[in-house]
Amino acid sequence: MLFNSYGFIFLFLPVVLLGFFQLARIHRAYAAAWLAASSLFFYGYWNPAYVGLLLGSIVCNYAFGMWIGKAGFRIQDSELKSGCRRISKKQMLILAVTANLLLLGYYKYANFFLSAIDTVTGANWQMANIILPLGISFFTFTQIAFLVDTYQGKVKEYNFIHYLLFVTYFPHLIAGPVLHHKDMMPQFAHAPTYRIDWDNVATGLLLFTLGLCKKVLWADTLAPFATAIFDGTQHGMAMGTLPTIYEAWSGALAYTLQIYFDFSGYTDMALGIALMFNIRLPVNFNSPYRSTSIIEFWRRWHITLSVFLRDYLYIPLGGNRHGKPRRYLNLLATMLLGGLWHGAGWTFVIWGALHGVYLTVNHLWRELIAEKYLRWIPVWLGALAGGTLTFIAVVAAWVVFRASDMGLAVTLLKAMFGIAARPIPFDAVQHGNLLLVTDMSGRDLLRLLVPGLLWVWLLPNSTRLRFIGGNSALVVLQAAIVLAMLYLAIDQFGSYSPFLYFQF
Repeated sequence: MLFNSYGFIFLFLPVVLLGFFQLARIHRAYAAAWLAASSLFFYGYWNPAYVGLLLGSIVCNYAFGMWIGKAGFRIQDSELKSGCRRISKKQMLILAVTANLLLLGYYKYANFFLSAIDTVTGANWQMANIILPLGISFFTFTQIAFLVDTYQGKVKEYNFIHYLLFVTYFPHLIAGPVLHHKDMMPQFAHAPTYRIDWDNVATGLLLFTLGLCKKVLWADTLAPFATAIFDGTQHGMAMGTLPTIYEAWSGALAYTLQIYFDFSGYTDMALGIALMFNIRLPVNFNSPYRSTSIIEFWRRWHITLSVFLRDYLYIPLGGNRHGKPRRYLNLLATMLLGGLWHGAGWTFVIWGALHGVYLTVNHLWRELIAEKYLRWIPVWLGALAGGTLTFIAVVAAWVVFRASDMGLAVTLLKAMFGIAARPIPFDAVQHGNLLLVTDMSGRDLLRLLVPGLLWVWLLPNSTRLRFIGGNSALVVLQAAIVLAMLYLAIDQFGSYSPFLYFQF
């Protein structure tokens, strides 16, 4: 089930919201169970067969967490005359995390690794096509975080219904954010969560509507242009035709804005839906294209994934505790695995490697040059230069991320930076016709790119918005604006349009 669907907006969400607060009047446990069951239905609506996989993962990880929390347990060992031995918390943690990663690896990477082995060895191993369960990366990482938090003594509550809800809570289940047990469980145990708060409902509806507009009016409108230029370039390569600089940058910027509004839209909708239930999800997106460095970009883009990779991969690898060379190797390894997390393909791996190199260069620049020799540069000028360079680097990396293979990515990148590109015909610029796009106008794309770039660079982050109560006239005006925006977005519903991060 998609957030941007009639069934979700007019049936699922109102029924679940009403049932939650009505059952809470009887007992909070009933309301929590209702919300967990509704979340399982939400997940199973896509493919009921994988509800069992999700529940199996939840039950196993809950059991692992209970065992880890009890400081080890005894198992029979036939090789020891004493009859038993103690498994430490650390050993159980390693076993549990390994089991989670093996499950994720089977569904997400088995075909990729077999294909890579076939390429190297020519073994031609065959395997049935594996359907990737929606959200498996998110619910796996969420539960790994729970296991590590349990090992570190941060988990204080083991209510199974609350844990089930923590993992399956439908606003975050499919595409994040990655949640921490310690941030969510207290909210499920908090009495005011189960009493309706009309301010939260109003603000939640505002965020949901804004996110829906970003998805439907921006991301889905930009998607055909990005697809046409990337696919057109692929076709042109086979015909010996190169894109122009204008075409290459148009496609790159179209996808850059598409993924921004798609992911930002999902995040706003998830935050808004959760807030209607008095649950506050962690902020996952904070105007990343306004970053003045790659370091800052990763503090603003997919924030919960960045924190997860830092806390559960970069720091365990050694972080910056073993000298600078080791620090940069850890950065590269972390971003490589972060790229692989996004998808089973070499373009994702190289995208992660690019950002690992970006981060390494950024740290070296700060340490060796900026902090020693460039402090005299005005802050505004440094921010402008840093912001421009960061944005160009991010756009170039998105080309690799979006491309079907590295050949296509290299062709577009060469065209973007003038290394190999067709000359731009004067009439194409004058009339705005994209050479590789036969049924779309370049002028239409420019009408989207310019305001889209102004939006992401100038407007405040949506998490700062709130529905302002008090004055009745102001309340009516805000309600009218939200309903008008909601109508505009719903009016544009068309073909099936999943969020980009569903596939990750």
